[in-house]
Amino acid sequence: MYNYILGNITDIESTYIVLESSSIGYQIFTPNPYSFDIGTTYKVYVYQVIREDENSLYGFKTKEEKEMFLKLISVKGLGPKMALPILATGSISGIVDAIERENILYLKKFPKIGDKVAKQIILDLKGKISITGVEVDHSVNSYEELIEVLKGLGYKEKEIKTVVVKVDQNLTIEEQVKEALKLLLK
Repeated sequence: MYNYILGNITDIESTYIVLESSSIGYQIFTPNPYSFDIGTTYKVYVYQVIREDENSLYGFKTKEEKEMFLKLISVKGLGPKMALPILATGSISGIVDAIERENILYLKKFPKIGDKVAKQIILDLKGKISITGVEVDHSVNSYEELIEVLKGLGYKEKEIKTVVVKVDQNLTIEEQVKEALKLLLK
């Protein structure tokens, strides 16, 4: 099993990078290949998947990204190819926060993640994620979640924006919704 590979980026494609190390070019699938620069040396943290029909490397810029990837692929029904887009489009702290708050709406925004998989992610990972170096920012995500809930209830964005800033962000999402509804009904 590999931990990391140190080398130069020689090619960048839409889903992978080619990392040359010791005259060998490794094709490494990564969440955001365009965050790398051609001709630059990187330490890429890798995870190797070996199956009957596959021998692939998945790579990450940080240990925290790799840890989150490993947590995600431990979820029943969630493989490496589904976990990569989650890491590409969401911040690690946002993903952890969504899992801890049971925010299914946030998780369903990712490609190929439906109701069933989002619920499974929460079931398998809630309370079990402790990734070193990741600070969870509840305020940003709770605003986003509250806005989504209020939109789902049929309120217009203009109304929502005037109310959301008045809601205490230290409350649970249920309490935030109740408080926002009281303000909207005034």
